[in-house]
Amino acid sequence: MDKTHISTLVIAVTICLLVTAGCTSSPRTPGTPATVTTQPVTQVVRTPQPVSFNATPVQYAKVNGVTLAYREFGAGEPLLMSTGFGNTIDDWNETFIGILASKYHVYTYDYRGMGYSSAFNGSPTIVLYADDAAALMPALGYDSMNVYGVSMGSAVSQQLVIDHPERVRKLVLDSVSYSIRIPETRLLYNLVVESGNNPNETQGVHQESQAFLNWSGSWEHLSGINKTVMLVVGTADVLTPQNVTVQIAGQINGSWLVRFKGLPHFGSKYAPVQYGENALDFLSMNESPLGN
Repeated sequence: MDKTHISTLVIAVTICLLVTAGCTSSPRTPGTPATVTTQPVTQVVRTPQPVSFNATPVQYAKVNGVTLAYREFGAGEPLLMSTGFGNTIDDWNETFIGILASKYHVYTYDYRGMGYSSAFNGSPTIVLYADDAAALMPALGYDSMNVYGVSMGSAVSQQLVIDHPERVRKLVLDSVSYSIRIPETRLLYNLVVESGNNPNETQGVHQESQAFLNWSGSWEHLSGINKTVMLVVGTADVLTPQNVTVQIAGQINGSWLVRFKGLPHFGSKYAPVQYGENALDFLSMNESPLGN
C-alpha cells in the first residue's frame, strides 16, 4: 500500500494552526512524515457549547449483555468519545466537550464495569470493549459514527476500526500506541501493571488493566485501515511518545499527524480549546489532506 500521503503539523500550545490551512508536502521515503508548510490563516474561534456534566443526565443502553452508561451533548453528526485507562464520563474536560458539541452530537460513555455502566464477570479484552462500542452505535440510532479515542481509548478505537470498519466514519487517535508492550511505552505499561495490582482500585480498573496488558496490538493491521484518520500527540508525552505516533502515521495511508508542542499525555485536559478546535477542523474537512 502507498503510504506517502502523510501530513504533519506541529502546533504550539498558545497557537492553534488550522489543519484546513493550505499545506504542501515534499517528497519523502515511505513511512517518514512529509515536511509541511502552512500558509497564513485567520484563526476561527468557535464559541463552545456551555456544558455541565453534573447537569447532564446519565442515560443507559443495553449492549452485549451489559448496560452502558452515556451522556450526550450538542447536535449534528454523531461523535463517539472513547476515554483512557481508569477514566469515566466524569473525567473529560468540559470545555473540550463543549467545543466539540458546538458542531457535533457528542456521546461520551463508560466501558463495561466502569463508572455508571454495569459490572460483568467475563474475561475483559480490548476486542470486547471495541465490540461494545460497535454495538452501542445502533443502540443510539446510528449505523456509524465519527470516533475520537484517547490513550487506552485509542487502542479500543483501533480495534473498532479493524474489526468493525463499517461503524467508523472519521477517526481521531489521540495519545496513541499500537502496543503497550513496546520499549517506548514502558512507563505506561508499568502504570497499568501497578493499577492492576493495587487492591484499592475498583474491579473495573483491574479488568481494564487485564484487557490492556493482554491486547495483542494493532501493528500488523494498521496498513489495512482505509479511513480518514488523524493522529494527535503532545511532544512532552512520556506515556505514548511522539515517535510511536509517527510510526503509526507511517503505516496508515493518508493520515494526518498533529503534534502539540510541549503538551503531555491526554493533552485535551491541559489545552482543551486547542485540542477541540483541531478536532473540529479535521472532522469538518470534506477531502483528504492531499485532495484525494
